[in-house]
Formats: sequence, structure tokens, C-alpha cells
Amino acid sequence: MATAGGILDQLNKASSAEDFFALLEVDYDPQVVNVVRLHILRRMGQYLVSENFEGQADDAIRVRCKEVLEQAYADFLASSPLQERVFKVLKEAAQPPKPKPMVSLTVLK
Repeated sequence: MATAGGILDQLNKASSAEDFFALLEVDYDPQVVNVVRLHILRRMGQYLVSENFEGQADDAIRVRCKEVLEQAYADFLASSPLQERVFKVLKEAAQPPKPKPMVSLTVLK
């Protein structure tokens, strides 16, 4: 069972992406994390949103969180924030511009 002071509590108190990597003992390139830290953490959250840790042992939760952080990190090693689009502003940037209404010249006579 998850206990007070368990990994989820520690992650909730983490103040940086580096803290997440350290707590979960995931190796990372500081230069990569420096550029895409928020994207990695957001993706990790997206992956974890459907997880149910109720009644699970802290060790099992730690292993699952580590797997998810590794996957989120790998996503941004293989791709870019613009390609992954985890934030609304980037999702909206991908939408094609709305066509401007066109008025036929014959209507203007």
C-alpha cells in the first residue's frame, strides 16, 4: 500500500524535473531536460492520468512511475515539443489557418 511519505508524496513535493529524475533514479541528459523539462513532466502526467494506484505497494508505484518518466523522456529524445504538442498553445499552432471568406467579383457589380 502507498504510505505517507511514499513515492507519490515525494513526487508531489518535487520542485524540479531533476527532482523527478533523481527520485525515480532515471538517467538523463541535463541539456535535454533543460530544454524540454515541462514537456516531459506534462507527458508523464498524461500517461499517469489513467493509472489507479489505490492499494498498490509503494515499490510497485515507484516502478510504474519510473517506467512512465522513462517513456515521457524517450518521447522527447525521439521527437520535438512542436511534434509532440503536449501544451494547448502548440496544439493550436498546428491548426491550419481559417480560410478568409471570399466575395465573388460578380457580386460586386
